[in-house]
Amino acid sequence: MRLLRKSGDVPKRSLWQRIKDVALMDVAVLAKGGVSAGSLEQLEQLLLEADFGVPVTLRLIEEVERRAKRGLVKTQDEFQAALADGIEAALRGGSSDTGLATAASGPTVILVVGVNGAGKTTFIGKLAARFRDEHKRVMVAAGDTFRAGAIDQLRVWSERTGAEFVGASAGTDPASVAFDAIDAAVTRGVDVLIVDTAGRLHTSEGLMEELKKVARVITKRLPGAPHETLLVLDGTIGQNAVQQAKIFAAAVPISGLVVTKLDGTARGGVVVAVHEAIDAPVKFLGVGESADDLVPFDAADFARELLEG
Repeated sequence: MRLLRKSGDVPKRSLWQRIKDVALMDVAVLAKGGVSAGSLEQLEQLLLEADFGVPVTLRLIEEVERRAKRGLVKTQDEFQAALADGIEAALRGGSSDTGLATAASGPTVILVVGVNGAGKTTFIGKLAARFRDEHKRVMVAAGDTFRAGAIDQLRVWSERTGAEFVGASAGTDPASVAFDAIDAAVTRGVDVLIVDTAGRLHTSEGLMEELKKVARVITKRLPGAPHETLLVLDGTIGQNAVQQAKIFAAAVPISGLVVTKLDGTARGGVVVAVHEAIDAPVKFLGVGESADDLVPFDAADFARELLEG
């Protein structure tokens, strides 16, 4: 499966095609003297427009320039490889373990956070399906009690994937839902408990405090939990995703990132920018709406596909 657009979709102009059109790509010029200063300036603008952010963009430019000065960038393929290697290196820097942590004993608890509209409920459904395919007993807790619709949506996903479901009426304290869900998971011998949270406005201090409370209650009920706290971000919102990530990371420790809707955006650089901003590994990409459209993240594959075409 393609990472940035599903097969059958109308092809979009890739980042690499835009680089060739605007910044470069006269092979004769490359062969004679490498990459020109003007080309580097145009490349910088394209990378910023693709939402890599300033720090990563500057490092990518430096890597291309360094290779060019050593005579290692004289063809389009060499130029493409320089960029891809730089993107991969950025994604492998700092915290970069893409695997999911598991509990030594008892249920593994995964807390899922993010704002409304990012695709959080759909991600939970896909993740439950993945664990069920691994023959694990899964429970989903509807901790988003702010919206009655969110509880119903999660119940539907649970039924669809064969996961057990714990919910409460709208307006119930989300921390109590998480506490009760852990009780149920321990009693029933569940392997994985996925706890939803309200799609809270990241600018609301009160709601962020509520999120902190949920995390504290989970830890109190089950020491060592949550074993993962995954932040779901909408890949189409560009640098706003970076700001969201910083605010959530200030409230609770984020162990992994899930970037959704990458089948509908040419701004894939935000994946790198968010990883860099809060030093959390990208663990999954969402590239569609079905249960199969959840892709475990691979830095090398992502870097090269981002520059395909």
